[in-house]
Amino acid sequence: MASGMDWVREFYSTTGAWWAAADAVVTDRDHRRVSLLRTHGGEGARVLELGSGYGTTAVAAASAGYAVTAVELSDRANATGELAKDVGSGSLVVHQADFYTVDLPGPFDTVCYWNGFGIGSDADQRRLLTRIASWLRPGGAALVDVFNPFVWASWHGDEEHLEPDPAAGYHHELRERTTFDPVTCTATDTWWDTADPGRVLSQHLRCYTPADLALLLTGTGLALSGVVVGDPDAGPASPDPAALLREHHEYLAVLRHDPAPTVS
Repeated sequence: MASGMDWVREFYSTTGAWWAAADAVVTDRDHRRVSLLRTHGGEGARVLELGSGYGTTAVAAASAGYAVTAVELSDRANATGELAKDVGSGSLVVHQADFYTVDLPGPFDTVCYWNGFGIGSDADQRRLLTRIASWLRPGGAALVDVFNPFVWASWHGDEEHLEPDPAAGYHHELRERTTFDPVTCTATDTWWDTADPGRVLSQHLRCYTPADLALLLTGTGLALSGVVVGDPDAGPASPDPAALLREHHEYLAVLRHDPAPTVS
């Protein structure tokens, strides 16, 4: 794992244990993502999902007939096996591994990274994007959720108190604090269990405007083909400014191989 990212496994494994009873289930969100995959993904059934978490979207995609390879670093991957007992006409293979180093048999028609891009430095993102380009077959597409700085900035200083709801599967009383650094364009999302206030866990999320993302892609082998905000059936085009400025904390970037010629 890249330097500065040592918090990742502990954060997602611990919070995953807090929420697994409630969240390790296929929901409408997963089916919406499959709709995005159908509309904006590459032609063909081979899908690579990075940062697959509990595996709910991977299971939904496999159940829809895709051949899915999923990669998840944290212990959330342990929930996928139970969910994937019957994936219908598709298939699902899960690797509990670091997707910066894992060796995967490509190419894939689509690479998906839902709700996770932005962990680490700009250099880390470029390294991952270069790997994604190498995994994609010609004509393939990468679907990447990108954290939206406009909305995260509006949450600076917000605090939340989440009461337990055992009937819904939430067994911990939790506190959350969100801060945003406007210089580095990084959101810090901090959580702690009120029963163990000395153990504080934070995730650090680099946010990118579409313009910044386009610059980040330079030299990775990928280019920004379109942006989707909100409606999963929307075409990759210029989103409603109000939605991007105020309503959605992430947007979907549709990436394809960079058609620009290589300059030697």
